Amino acid sequence: MKSTLYITKNGLLEPLGHSQVFSYLKGLSQDYQITLITFEKPEDLANKKAMAKAKQDCDTYGIEWHVKSFRSQPKLLAPVWGLIELFWSAYKVTKKSNIKLIHARSYLPAAAAWAVNRLTGTPFIFDMRALWPEELIVADRITRGSVIHKILSYLEKVCIRDAAAVVSLTDAAVGYLCSVYPFETQKKRIAVIPTCADLQRFKPLNKQADDHVYGCVGTVLSGWFLKDWLNTFFNIVANQDPESKLEIVTRDDASKIRAALDLKGNLDGRLAIFSSQPENVHEILQKHSISVMFFTPGISKLGSAPTRLGEALGCSLPVVANEGVGDVADIIRRYNVGVIVKNNSKAAMKIAFTELEILRTDPELPSRCRKAAEKIFSLHVGTQEYHKVYSEILASSDCPKKILKN
Repeated sequence: MKSTLYITKNGLLEPLGHSQVFSYLKGLSQDYQITLITFEKPEDLANKKAMAKAKQDCDTYGIEWHVKSFRSQPKLLAPVWGLIELFWSAYKVTKKSNIKLIHARSYLPAAAAWAVNRLTGTPFIFDMRALWPEELIVADRITRGSVIHKILSYLEKVCIRDAAAVVSLTDAAVGYLCSVYPFETQKKRIAVIPTCADLQRFKPLNKQADDHVYGCVGTVLSGWFLKDWLNTFFNIVANQDPESKLEIVTRDDASKIRAALDLKGNLDGRLAIFSSQPENVHEILQKHSISVMFFTPGISKLGSAPTRLGEALGCSLPVVANEGVGDVADIIRRYNVGVIVKNNSKAAMKIAFTELEILRTDPELPSRCRKAAEKIFSLHVGTQEYHKVYSEILASSDCPKKILKN
């Protein structure tokens, strides 16, 4: 088996690291000898039992796991130091283990992989995950045109240009990148692989669930979630459906959410806000009847593929969402598995609620939701797509480029 290196700033003990990194690597480990470098947060490093379990899981699949400590302080120096540490570790592993391919998850790992590529010639995959510079601008963490923004944009450009392949979460982001970087993307090997969902867990409940539970799963205080839209929709639901129950399942501070939503009258006693362990989220989703998600649209979200969408569809739940977020609206329309809200007016929300009620009378709706999840968000399908990218890059030393699309 050929040796490959996977590098990520996410920790294996984070929910994202487990669902969006390890889940894929388990399947890829059947055909590749994988070395994994992650950055674990201090609280996770302190959990000896969980660390031992993760190490055992890696050993089971023959994955050699190199653990680094994640640092967030000092604010400006920590990312630079982390990048240097990641580059040096990746370089040493590449030389020692005769690595044939580096898979870099997101921008800073891609920068490290690019540097290793310059020194060793080892091809790398730029797995973008999202349009990070644009997300940082929307979150007010950097300013457009600032020195940091220019550095990140240049990094994005050279990594796209020099990567053996680029992986995007959405077709929408690919269109944007081709318009911004026409030369760098010309004849570039590009694969669209959305975030996966564990459809063995996220599946319909066998018994009949409550038909009036409107749920929202995940963070709503991230800066990218439209809290005012959620508030308006929940109020319309409360007015239109006297039996409705509203749930927000999140690790966010419940008191801050209640303050942000400015709860009044209809919602005050009807809305439940609580957290759940990652391994139990599917059990909660299975008891919902509708899943609601509203994200700030714009360039920053063209590259987003919300994991909660695949998980909801996997549980056969119709989705209420908005335009301008990756391929979300396109998927909902293409498979007829939910409704798209036009704006935050009460009139638009009421129309969406009416459309949802009509849609839910369709007996084929649950099966359509499940089939959409299996086609787009299946772990098996995603692993096959990664395997295709790996094999094409490794097939020959000159790495002929061609466009790959789902």
